[in-house]
Amino acid sequence: MKEEIESAKKGGKVADHLANERTFLAWIRTSIALMGFGFVIVKFVIFIRQITNALRNDIVVHGKSNSATIGVAMVALGAIIALLAFLRYLQIEKQLNKDTYYPMHWLSILVTLTIVIGSILLVIYLLPNL
Repeated sequence: MKEEIESAKKGGKVADHLANERTFLAWIRTSIALMGFGFVIVKFVIFIRQITNALRNDIVVHGKSNSATIGVAMVALGAIIALLAFLRYLQIEKQLNKDTYYPMHWLSILVTLTIVIGSILLVIYLLPNL
């Protein structure tokens, strides 16, 4: 009976560590997606500039685009999220090893607020183009 209890405790502990790793990998996928999207935005801006230069006589370009800045900001945000996710992973790993885990949602709140604020700014930026 005592061995079964110890086995159950170990099993739960392993499951907790695996859940921590899955959560970390989900954050990494999110950061890669943001970096990839930012990269595509920057490359698209370069592509548009090259097309504009090639067809300069036929196309009139109005205003200045901030798309490259937005793309670079998204790549930077993705890198920051990856770093914060790793630090959070290490923190939870320590807590699980000491059996003192306390849930904190600061990374989720930070990313959510950043994306909501970024979305609001993008909507404000895009509204005049409608």
